[in-house]
Amino acid sequence: MARLVALIPAAGGGARFGGALPKQYAMLAGLPVIARTLSRLRDAIAPDAMFVALADDDLHFERLPGKPADVVTLRCGGGTRAETVRNAIAEISDHCAGDDWVIVHDAARPCVPWDALVRLLEHLRDDDVGGLLAVPVADTLKRSDGDADAPRALATVPRTALWQAQTPQMFRYEILQRAFADVAALACTDEAQAVEALGLRPRLVRGSPANIKITYPDDLALAASILAAQSAEAGHP
Repeated sequence: MARLVALIPAAGGGARFGGALPKQYAMLAGLPVIARTLSRLRDAIAPDAMFVALADDDLHFERLPGKPADVVTLRCGGGTRAETVRNAIAEISDHCAGDDWVIVHDAARPCVPWDALVRLLEHLRDDDVGGLLAVPVADTLKRSDGDADAPRALATVPRTALWQAQTPQMFRYEILQRAFADVAALACTDEAQAVEALGLRPRLVRGSPANIKITYPDDLALAASILAAQSAEAGHP
């Protein structure tokens, strides 16, 4: 039977976030962001194994309050997210069979709803390719002239059939191995893009606007509000 393996790339420094610590270690409602992310995955979908890919010089994860004993750390962080994922895919080769599912999730997405996680597993369980959480684009999109200081709109981009990608993204281990064997995958911004380069078509599973990615310090307050609302609504911590 195929196993479910969770992989959390967490080697980034979070340059846009600023502050003394990388954003995955910022405090969110009393716990570091990454601790909340790991807890959400464990409680909602109970992976058979969980791996966190860290930078070589990361000194913070081992000091996490109540550090989860079932999480395996990989010191394989690269210069980009794609490089970290590629390195991690290689590192876990001894732990995965080709048909095992690997669910890759951003460390800085602690608010992914329980029902979205369950929906992802249900929709992809028998899928030949795999897929990702995503939401249809609702806002009007503008293409700018590229001026960084005083940009102007050149055109309105039709939003029909456009989706905003989220994580988790879930693919068979063998497919991820093939996708990241190509050096071009290092330029990809997510796993789905690397899989698409194989000529495959990842399935889009409806996610949630609540599944925000913490990028700036102000995002912490929004994330705290979302977590509180989720806890009040569903009774989950």
